[in-house]
Amino acid sequence: MSCNYLYRSVSHRLPNFICYTPIAPTILSHKSPFCSSRRRRQSRSFSISAGNSFTWDDVFRVPESPQNDDSALSGFFDKIKLCNRDLEKQCEFMPFVIEDQIIGYVHHGFADFLKPFQNVFIFPQDNTYGSHFGCYCTLHPNLSTPNDRTKAVANVVKSLGELIPGIRNELFPVASAFGEHIFFALERAAAPYFGIKAYGVHMNGYLEKDGQEFLWLGKRSEQKTTYPGMLDHLVAGGLPHDISCGENLIKECEEEAGIPRSISHTAKPVGAVSYVDIEGYRMKRDVLFCYDLKLPGGFIPHNEDGEVESFRLVPVTKVANIIRNTSFFKANCNLVITDFLFRHGHIKPEVFGYLKLLQSLRSGYCS
Repeated sequence: MSCNYLYRSVSHRLPNFICYTPIAPTILSHKSPFCSSRRRRQSRSFSISAGNSFTWDDVFRVPESPQNDDSALSGFFDKIKLCNRDLEKQCEFMPFVIEDQIIGYVHHGFADFLKPFQNVFIFPQDNTYGSHFGCYCTLHPNLSTPNDRTKAVANVVKSLGELIPGIRNELFPVASAFGEHIFFALERAAAPYFGIKAYGVHMNGYLEKDGQEFLWLGKRSEQKTTYPGMLDHLVAGGLPHDISCGENLIKECEEEAGIPRSISHTAKPVGAVSYVDIEGYRMKRDVLFCYDLKLPGGFIPHNEDGEVESFRLVPVTKVANIIRNTSFFKANCNLVITDFLFRHGHIKPEVFGYLKLLQSLRSGYCS
């Protein structure tokens, strides 16, 4: 069995320079075929690593970018790559199977930590599911109910301690696809270690004024364990167990931006983006459901749960330049906002790379 058994199934959906180039977490790839040397020099002066802080003043100082030359979409493609790193390493993962359904992927190194828990995890020697290792991961047959599986796996996750950091005590459903039978529920922080499909809701909160569109952006609290101090959507959140997308969005609207139900219930579902990101033992297979909410001009967001430091209203054209020229945004927000730019006509078919960029917004398993 070829080492690329899973890699090929995803990579054919990506532009070639995304699929076959090792991806480092930098802002602009110096090898991007869309990026001239002049353009690269200009962009590097405004790049910032995730470990550095920035202010709203820095955000508003981001320069304008050319709209109609061959480099116009290069920054967007670089952000797609940030969410689809190291796809060539999918051969290092084995299928995680429940009831003959592949529900995730486990790194062979992480599997070594699971093997001592023989009453929970077993590794049958079988190539039926296309494993490069001649085996796959599954749960012990005595764990036959969703409740039993949830409890048993939770105990293992707890026992692994700091191997899985950032425990949130929030459960994600485990299924082969969205809306399908749920086999058990898994701690959110553990989801990428088991390669399960995880879902979220991301909302573009926008308004129109004097013929121009604006987006409300949030700056994450510096106390957040993930992406502290970075730019984010007005509202976004993971999709936990036992709640619908719409109800979860309404809940997040209230908690994150103080948006009452009377306004948030008008948010429109507009599609989804997806990606596969590999880092060490982790394989993130995420699908983000996208929403648009047109807000009244007098609305001012305010955070209720302490996760957002502040909000600013930013012209959409400026937001596009922030994505293209900086790393200010939490990585997956770039995909959702780029999708917004397509749907609202800010990225036009006349620009070179239009269809490749549109396709690459759904590089992962959109199911």
